[in-house]
Amino acid sequence: MNMISKKVVLITGASSGIGEATARVLSEAGAYVVLGARRTDRLEHVVEEIRAAGGQAEYYTLDVTQLEQMKAFVDFAKQKFGKVDVFINNAGVMPLSPLNSYKVEEWNRMIDVNIRGVLHGIAAGLPVMKQQKSGHFINIASIGAYEVSPTASVYCATKFAVRAITEGLRQESRGDIQVTLISPGVTESELADSISDEQARITMIEYRRISIPAHAIANAILYAIQQPKEVDVNEIIVRPTGTHTS
Repeated sequence: MNMISKKVVLITGASSGIGEATARVLSEAGAYVVLGARRTDRLEHVVEEIRAAGGQAEYYTLDVTQLEQMKAFVDFAKQKFGKVDVFINNAGVMPLSPLNSYKVEEWNRMIDVNIRGVLHGIAAGLPVMKQQKSGHFINIASIGAYEVSPTASVYCATKFAVRAITEGLRQESRGDIQVTLISPGVTESELADSISDEQARITMIEYRRISIPAHAIANAILYAIQQPKEVDVNEIIVRPTGTHTS
């Protein structure tokens, strides 16, 4: 039996990278995908391509830092497809810098998107899943949820937080709701494009020299969703072959 066919999957940060790849992979597997992100033009393009390939997809302009928008995103999905089976908290930013650069606005942005965005997704999606007595949260963390490196202190702190929130949600949701943490190593994405600190940007170019494609993470997400309800895939770490810490 295809465990993903006609499941309604909401994906934040779906305009590029892991989010976009996940939307494409899941739709190919038979899921109905609802894409959320700020870049409406990009969302529209991805949805058009998914539909042209025979998939079912919708999009919604979304800022995950705004709780009311996240609730509206969930309502939109329910109106279109009648339910919410899977919520993928994927949106994230990574403007790395050393702490002594004092880029407080960038730190706050990471906290708002990477932590509050996940909490907003849970706050918006959990009531629906509780009512349905079924659902699956998949939160995207990072290898940075397990280790810290120079210039990445705040970013890693946000991903440690995602890991803690996910484990707490899992423990509180035994029975009806599945909860999965996906932690990518270096993956092809636009994350590094937001780095404004020159030294951190140079370091990250070398750090990201060996990376895996976004669809590798999408396939891990697909695996977690494909499991029967009595199986809860708690954590998956995916990183490039042969790397030591990334």
